[in-house]
Amino acid sequence: MTLAAVSPFITERPRTLSARKFVDPVRTLDGSPRAFVALERLETLWFNTGTLCNIACANCYIDSSPTNDALSYLTRADARAFLDEVAVQGRGPVEIGFTGGEPFMNPDILAMIEDALAEGHRVLVLTNAMRPMMRWDERLARLAGAAGGRLTLRVSLDHHSRAIHDAERGAGAWDKAWHGLRWLRDHGVRLAIAGRRLQHEDEASARRAFAALFAHERLGVDAADPAALVLFPEMEPAADVPEITEACWGILNKSPSDMMCATSRMVIRRRGAASPVVVACTLTPYAPSFEKGQSLAEASGPVSLNHPFCAQFCVLGGASCSA
Repeated sequence: MTLAAVSPFITERPRTLSARKFVDPVRTLDGSPRAFVALERLETLWFNTGTLCNIACANCYIDSSPTNDALSYLTRADARAFLDEVAVQGRGPVEIGFTGGEPFMNPDILAMIEDALAEGHRVLVLTNAMRPMMRWDERLARLAGAAGGRLTLRVSLDHHSRAIHDAERGAGAWDKAWHGLRWLRDHGVRLAIAGRRLQHEDEASARRAFAALFAHERLGVDAADPAALVLFPEMEPAADVPEITEACWGILNKSPSDMMCATSRMVIRRRGAASPVVVACTLTPYAPSFEKGQSLAEASGPVSLNHPFCAQFCVLGGASCSA
């Protein structure tokens, strides 16, 4: 069975990525200088709360599932240390993002959110809005009510149709997600939606379809706002995509400053590791070359764009995980 038969979002393009591409951090396969991105400022600090998830999607870039604990649960103390480092460095309020896996499976998630809010930061939590989130219902409602609009839950709704969403996430996932979304709506929680487009869909028509769905459900999400409805490009690790050279910035009329790694870093804890580490990006936690150090100070160096997702998602896809 092909990936295209499993996930409705996988394209039909050949999966012929050369094993020699995206290897050398300095040069591309043809010898050109590889593009890199300097950290200009820290706008978003991500915490990967662990790769365990209550479901297994057909095409998950990080392979989250009920059995994948390659990235272990972060603890409140883990996150606290990095929040303290942000404070010591005097960076001021930033966006704190929590991703997974499913963040609400982590037993310390609400405590970590509370700590980030107490420091004055804005908080973004990526969730599927299913049972793990709902078990926190009363405490989450109180926390959101006290956050004063600084807490946003970005709910994964892969498509504006039940059939496509369930094909990606499993039968019944649509109904479970909407149970959580309606609960969040009714409790006044600030919401965003993360969706995707099918290969034949253009962005304008996808946004119109999402807008009609939101209106029907009385969901206060502006489908025309790219920060409120994020439509991610698909990521296919084996697809043959071009490497990004220094010359590409001018050819594509893009800037290193627009890339996620110019303004963000992510904290992870690998299974069995004694301590967390900082990686360059939310998309590459398994790539050793993207591990930048054990502190934000150590992780402030430039990032070489030697991963297929650098091309697919960021440079050519023009996307970002941050709000």
